[in-house]
Amino acid sequence: MREFKLPLRVYIEDTDAGGIVYYVNYLKFMERARTEYMRELGFDKPAILDDGKLLVVHSVNAQYKRPAQLDDELQVSAQVILLKRSFLIFRQQVWRDDTLMCEADIKVACVTQDTMKPTAIPDNMRNAVQPLVISD
Repeated sequence: MREFKLPLRVYIEDTDAGGIVYYVNYLKFMERARTEYMRELGFDKPAILDDGKLLVVHSVNAQYKRPAQLDDELQVSAQVILLKRSFLIFRQQVWRDDTLMCEADIKVACVTQDTMKPTAIPDNMRNAVQPLVISD
């Protein structure tokens, strides 16, 4: 599973007054897809917290291509394109049928829960993610 896909529908709460998906909600859709992708690999939120580490978004580079609208059925993808000692980068896309709506590269850092300082990604997570990385 190099690329994970999460289907979702646009609800009224996701849109602005014009019925268009509010730009920040694409990031929420992507967060859900990353969370479910990591869950598929065996890393739900409690499992990561038990290790005293957190995965936090460091930075986002997003491009909005087309507006999604109320009731659209979307597919949100997540794939790891880079894995380093203390961070990974996800490439994420939001599609409506064959139309790319939004895409982003999202850098996610591993930090200690107590100091919030960068730390190494746990070996078990690294071993699960490494074979799925698109490029290093």
